[in-house]
Amino acid sequence: MAWDTQRTKQRLLDAAVHEYSEHGPLGARVDRVAERAGVNKERIYQYFGSKQKLFAAVLEQEMTKLAAAVPLTAEQAYDLGEFAGRVYDYHRTYPHYLRLLLWEGLEIRPGRGEPGPVAAAAERAAHYADDIAAVVRAQRAGALRDDVRPGYLLYLARALAVWWLAVPSTAALMLGQAAGEGPLERRRVLADLVRDATRPRP
Repeated sequence: MAWDTQRTKQRLLDAAVHEYSEHGPLGARVDRVAERAGVNKERIYQYFGSKQKLFAAVLEQEMTKLAAAVPLTAEQAYDLGEFAGRVYDYHRTYPHYLRLLLWEGLEIRPGRGEPGPVAAAAERAAHYADDIAAVVRAQRAGALRDDVRPGYLLYLARALAVWWLAVPSTAALMLGQAAGEGPLERRRVLADLVRDATRPRP
């Protein structure tokens, strides 16, 4: 029975990835998740407790997939440009996690500019802490600039990697369509820009 329970939970999580990426945490409906998974919707409350907790579980699952596919070791942190390129490749291939993060970013308290409660905050913060520790080691080795906090370098690499994909119409309006330019050329430029921005200062 434990195996069946785990399998049912996974079916619900997989269905919820699509539902939340298409409709966001507010627009998502548990009955659509249950229908897509082929599971009674009462199982959602039994396994996850609420629609909000299901969203947190989805975010944690998708972050874990990205972390496994695009790890950042101390050695890899020496070249944050290549890391940014790998993040870009991942989000091009698997766009759901980026859409989930964008939906989460829309959950802003009116007039205050502050995010609401962050889903799976402890788990996500722990993952980023590991990445930041890798950046710190690269800074101490002289591979990265050390005149800014390591978190800023990590954020720069990740932000540049996804922004082309997050606002494609803005990118098209600003950049136009250069002859022969495609994802590979954009990845090359992205990696070079991140390297330039993060290399040690003279």
